[in-house]
Amino acid sequence: MDVELVRLQPWADGDFWLLERLNSPEMTAHLGGPEGEAQLEARHRRYVGLGRGCMYRVESAGSGETVGSIGFWEREWRGETVWETGWGVLPEFQGRGLAARAARAIVDVARAAGGNRYLHAFPSVDHHASNSVCRKAGFTLLGEVEFEYPKGSWITSNDWRVDLQG
Repeated sequence: MDVELVRLQPWADGDFWLLERLNSPEMTAHLGGPEGEAQLEARHRRYVGLGRGCMYRVESAGSGETVGSIGFWEREWRGETVWETGWGVLPEFQGRGLAARAARAIVDVARAAGGNRYLHAFPSVDHHASNSVCRKAGFTLLGEVEFEYPKGSWITSNDWRVDLQG
């Protein structure tokens, strides 16, 4: 079986084009829809300057092509500080297992970063592909939660978690 590997490259100034590609109606259907230009520019600045955690451009290790993004950052969740992760794979690269491989890689990176015991992902309950990524990447489903994303908008999400000390 030929498994396509991924490589994580820290988010850089020149990666704004990827954020624009990931901002399509198709890619943001489960995230409240596309953001405006000012919101995208602010997001890009956050990605470049992320203090605790890191955003990455995901590359196919074989071809070097950029296939998407993934990252992890700190958030407060149920009274404790945890890592949260999120990802996106460009449409032309979907269905190849790249997101699950990137998610397994981000688990390793978050584990090495230390500081927080748990890494969570909060895909919408209706986002079957992202929930499948969580399952394939070894996350444990804790159940449904009401989750605010984007700010001011509440969605029903699944709370998936990896114990980074386990």
